Amino acid sequence: MVRKPPVEDPSYDGLTVHHVDPAAAGLPGVANAMSYALRDLGPVRTLTLLSRLNQKDGFDCMSCAWPDPDHRSPAEFCENGARAVAWEANPLTVPTTFWAEHSLTDLEDKSEFWLGRQGRLVEPLHKAAGSDHYVPVSWSEAFGIVADRLRGLDSPDQAAFYTSGRASNEAAFVYQLFVRAFGTNNLPDCSNMCHESTGAALGSTLGIGKSTVSYDDFAQADLIVVMGQNPGTNHPRMLTALEAAKRRGATLVAVNPLPEVALKRYKNPQTVRGIAGRGTEMADQFLQIRSGGDMAMLQWISKRVLEAEDRAPGAVLDHDFLASHTLGLDDFRAHLDGLGEQEVALATGLSIDAIDELAERYLAADRVIITWAMGLTQHHKGVDTIKEIVNLLLLRGNIGKPGAGASPIRGHSNVQGDRTMGIWERMPDAFLDALAMEFSFDPPRHHGVDAVRCIEAMARDDIKVWFALGGNLVGAISDTRAAEAAMRGTDLTVQVSTKLNRSHVVTGAEALILPTLGRTDVDLQETGPQFVTVEDSVCAVHATHGALPPASPDLLSEVSIVTRLARAVLGDDGPIDWAGFERDYDTIRDSISRVVPGFDDFNARARRPGGFVLPNGPRDSRTFPTATGKAMITVNELVHVECPPGRLILQTVRSHDQFNTTMYGLNDRYRGIRGGRDVVFVNPDDLTDLGLADGDRVDIVSEWKDEPDRVLPHYRVVAFPTARGCAATYFPEANVLVPLASTALGSNTPVSKAIVVRLERASARTVPSSGRA
Repeated sequence: MVRKPPVEDPSYDGLTVHHVDPAAAGLPGVANAMSYALRDLGPVRTLTLLSRLNQKDGFDCMSCAWPDPDHRSPAEFCENGARAVAWEANPLTVPTTFWAEHSLTDLEDKSEFWLGRQGRLVEPLHKAAGSDHYVPVSWSEAFGIVADRLRGLDSPDQAAFYTSGRASNEAAFVYQLFVRAFGTNNLPDCSNMCHESTGAALGSTLGIGKSTVSYDDFAQADLIVVMGQNPGTNHPRMLTALEAAKRRGATLVAVNPLPEVALKRYKNPQTVRGIAGRGTEMADQFLQIRSGGDMAMLQWISKRVLEAEDRAPGAVLDHDFLASHTLGLDDFRAHLDGLGEQEVALATGLSIDAIDELAERYLAADRVIITWAMGLTQHHKGVDTIKEIVNLLLLRGNIGKPGAGASPIRGHSNVQGDRTMGIWERMPDAFLDALAMEFSFDPPRHHGVDAVRCIEAMARDDIKVWFALGGNLVGAISDTRAAEAAMRGTDLTVQVSTKLNRSHVVTGAEALILPTLGRTDVDLQETGPQFVTVEDSVCAVHATHGALPPASPDLLSEVSIVTRLARAVLGDDGPIDWAGFERDYDTIRDSISRVVPGFDDFNARARRPGGFVLPNGPRDSRTFPTATGKAMITVNELVHVECPPGRLILQTVRSHDQFNTTMYGLNDRYRGIRGGRDVVFVNPDDLTDLGLADGDRVDIVSEWKDEPDRVLPHYRVVAFPTARGCAATYFPEANVLVPLASTALGSNTPVSKAIVVRLERASARTVPSSGRA
């Protein structure tokens, strides 16, 4: 039976707060995943898909970029992976009548949850300038409209081409090729809003903006430090690797402003211990750090390591490694001499004794992994904070040996692969030179715009056409009202999508929706069924094969959409065989093998069960492709987040029923929330100081420089054990509070984890029950 879409947006009026689950996953996770899948897919479809999810001959999960073990269980998926598959593969489709029944004015009041529940998009749609409705059009009409508008621009730089991390390597490669052949490097992507700080920090210090560990390294680590991330919700399969490391004797330390259930206790649903027992105690130490205090903590630990070396010369630092492979130690040592206890305690909100305990754990461990996510990257000093991770690891040679290294955990399933394929507004000349040699044209060399600068350019009327290969930029970017106003000022917006989201509702004067195949769909081209590839968080590349017939025979793959658009814009008489790329994806991989380092013999290696791992100098051979040929120990000035009296430092977080801007439900059982999202989590002692109580309704008001206040109205206060002085609320609703110009130094990533706010008792205003402000 096909589930019918909701007619009305669900109300938040029934929101309730409950006790938090004492452990992550376990039987509740199994029950939740299966009930969701069975409801939306039915038993046969559920078995077909889940039995192939993350298997070597199956399809890759679209909900995170956690790597796959070599030896996989028959159920190699997590609760959120099952929900992501059910959300995409539900056979419900949006009927043609929907577009006459719903104007954009009507849809503008709908929540992301309601929009995503309407079903798969199955026909190209066009909103003409001056119209308030989409109407179905043919594929040839759609491509013709885009081609006419692009060819009519005064400069190719008046267009921008966004990419979501769901795009495959093959789609990303032909997409950036088309964009550069058209004449621009305006290639913003979702990484600009998440791990751009990671790429900037690791690229400048290690020479490669990627993880320096493999999946197997977790099992060999003595100490794993998990910073600024919530594995239980954002990458739950990571918990199995962490549990295995714990059971082999590793120590696990969690550093976060919020206590996360999954880092307290994990009940592995594939073990008797997880189903019938207490599960596994996870973190041996929890450092509940003040938001933005990570850099100070890391510097203090490095200072303690250097002091230990002074007490026992030659016995603490890895002198051979430092002498052979690094530069900058003396300057770093001198810089830390001035770091004082009071400054560190103020910045971190931690006792020096607690930080010293972690320092002792680091000193006692021979093999250390530090892993992180957006809790570090989305700060003003996010780049420098990650450089301090590198500094600490380098001191004792914890780069380039088994069981040790730097481990950023990516969110979207191929966000790292897209960057490898050239989705970046600042690709190096070596890549552009290889592209020129392969395809006999000269790519543009001037840098393009990232996501934030793209919104700013739209606001100036410098970008007139917006094209998005997946994603939901309007929903995901900071400063929602400014972003929506900028998007509405464009001439044309185009979205390649599987389901509805906010970016289909907030459009330019003219708009198109181009529906595409999902990860679960079979991709049949002229030469037969095609597969595509993705790259995970540890640089492993593997194939993914669709498992089901498409939701409609009229759907096109992302590769087909990009190559047909290229033909419409550029014609068929140029040096690039776009039609050949569409007929046979092997031809795309052949070109990738000649353009992108590490992909030689791509077609053969992609067909191996489990795929292959890309070369990684720091990990494989302790070689560092920086400007100096050495790993760089850097000096970074400590700046902590200033928060005036009566204010809090707010961070945005995902709920457990959520993937990026996609809402699977309205519950967050790891924080005790049911039936709503309009909540703000505040420490009980802070509530007392502010004269507020659990259950009060408040307006969340952000303050930034001399700009007018930004307000998120009528949110329910939830007393929650956050770090003192810190609060949290859900992304993407809280993006309205983040100023567009508030970005990380060196990466331009929105600062979504350190928003200075005040809480005011809710003003008398009408708020939609679905929570749209």
